[in-house]
Amino acid sequence: MKYKDYYKILGLERNATLDDVKKAYRKLAHKYHPDVSKLPDAEERFKEIAEAYATLKDPEKHAAYDNLGSHQAGEEFRPPPDWGGFAGAGGAGGNGAAGGMHFEDFGDLSDLFEQLGAGRRGRGARAGGGGSFAMPGADYEAAVQISLEDAASGTEVSLDLTVQEIGADGSVRRVPRTVSVRIPKGATEGQRLRVRGKGGAGVGGAPAGDLYLDIRLAPHRLFRASGHDLFFDLPLTPAEAVLGAAVELPTLDGKVALNVKPGAAAGQKLRLTGKGLPKAGGGHGDLYAIVQIVVPAKASEREQALYKELAAASNFNPRAHFEHKESA
Repeated sequence: MKYKDYYKILGLERNATLDDVKKAYRKLAHKYHPDVSKLPDAEERFKEIAEAYATLKDPEKHAAYDNLGSHQAGEEFRPPPDWGGFAGAGGAGGNGAAGGMHFEDFGDLSDLFEQLGAGRRGRGARAGGGGSFAMPGADYEAAVQISLEDAASGTEVSLDLTVQEIGADGSVRRVPRTVSVRIPKGATEGQRLRVRGKGGAGVGGAPAGDLYLDIRLAPHRLFRASGHDLFFDLPLTPAEAVLGAAVELPTLDGKVALNVKPGAAAGQKLRLTGKGLPKAGGGHGDLYAIVQIVVPAKASEREQALYKELAAASNFNPRAHFEHKESA
């Protein structure tokens, strides 16, 4: 059987107190929790840490572990002749182990101490023995995509999560969970919403962790969002841009009328105040219509004739600034 240095795993000296063991476990459990740590070996490290804690927090297991002696981590070893005395009658002798079992019956050091605990509980001894330990549940994070319409009115989403729960003995198990959460109106792209108590379960009566939602807005066929403001392209004919026009525009609340003043330029922003996304504290963002000058893909003969007549009558030169004039 290979020796595991539980003190080294928790970063402790062999004279560590129970309080030292608890503090070390809290620190390392949070650091290497698989739902928090990005390290590739986080889950394996967490299991080692939980195993070490389960042994060293228990006075009887702790004493039995110390009685194994000090060895190099990974070194093959056998327990001393009197080690079985910690498990009660039937365990004495060089091959002694818990409950009269033989040392060779165990494949792992954790098996040895699990059997020791089972034997002690079978004799009616006090289980745990190491005092209570509490650790808040892990926080979880999930990306949620919603439509602009849902962002404007608020919505409820259902998430299928796989969470990890920590047992009283430090063991970890994966548990599927469906969580329904309400996203309030006014959510914006990239916003991080906190839902209290929807994370992993706490240990020892500690509160559950939180669920963080990373909001993503689904692409919309018309609008583009920037914070609480909305933008969309407003196509105008050359005549509408020159002469002005009354147009009907879409918004998330329905259609509205807008008077485009004569001389509208391509790229010009026309603002509709308060027609954007709602804000959490009240009010709304704005809606911006970006002017686009659009020409027909194929003009009729009549249209071509009128455009030619207009070109002949007009002295407007949109490229006048290209011309370079020598200074006097």
